[in-house]
Amino acid sequence: MLRKRRQDVSEVSCVVKYLMFGFNVLFWLVGTGMCAIGLWAWTEKDTINNIGRLTNVALDPAMLFIITGGVMFIIGFAGCVGALRENTTLLLFFCVCVGLIFALEVAIGVLAFVYKDWVRDQIESQLNNMIVNYRDDPDLQNLVDWVQKDWLKCCGISGYRNWENNLYFNCSSPGGEACGVPFSCCRPTNEVIENRHCGFDMMKTEHDFDRSIKIFTEGCIPAGEAWFEKNLIPVASVTVGIAVLQILGICFAHNLRSDIKAQMARWRHTR
Repeated sequence: MLRKRRQDVSEVSCVVKYLMFGFNVLFWLVGTGMCAIGLWAWTEKDTINNIGRLTNVALDPAMLFIITGGVMFIIGFAGCVGALRENTTLLLFFCVCVGLIFALEVAIGVLAFVYKDWVRDQIESQLNNMIVNYRDDPDLQNLVDWVQKDWLKCCGISGYRNWENNLYFNCSSPGGEACGVPFSCCRPTNEVIENRHCGFDMMKTEHDFDRSIKIFTEGCIPAGEAWFEKNLIPVASVTVGIAVLQILGICFAHNLRSDIKAQMARWRHTR
């Protein structure tokens, strides 16, 4: 009889409980770090005092860090405290939030597959806005430079001439960068001191030479498509891994919540 009562008391699985707790602590810390980085970037740019300069939230990396980090912080906090304190309300909140995010990801994936042309047009539109606002936001500029120089090794959207859409690189601009492209479009060299003016005059039609020797001439969309096809298996593996983690998180939280409710019902019955 005593042994049976001890089994009844230990209804909640400690393995599931502390797996949930440990995973959500990590999730919560990552969200806190992302939110802190975004707020620091906003402070450095003094965007808080000059909110009018924020032309497009979707193009501001700092804002994306703040929003993503904030969502991760809230969900991670709910899962962490819900598992540790065996709070069924917080565990339900965690399940609903993760479930909604998972459903949204699936919906976006399906719609992106069905409406490929529309998605491509939207990507081109956003990339064009990034080119137009290139000099207005330091974070955006760093992001574009990283994509062009370090990741995809490309220049512009469909080609280097897309940089004519930028006020500073347009051929009608009175500045020194007129008819040029950013330094991040330049091909790497073995020189000790890099020539940061290597992109100047690359769009001048009167200059007849092979520009691909000095700069990347391929656009970032075709370069991105080629990169995706080349890395399809790693990308698919990461996507499936994230989906599996989300499903396991929902299952663990639901299982833990059911165990807690069953134990609470048992306690009420034995009183």
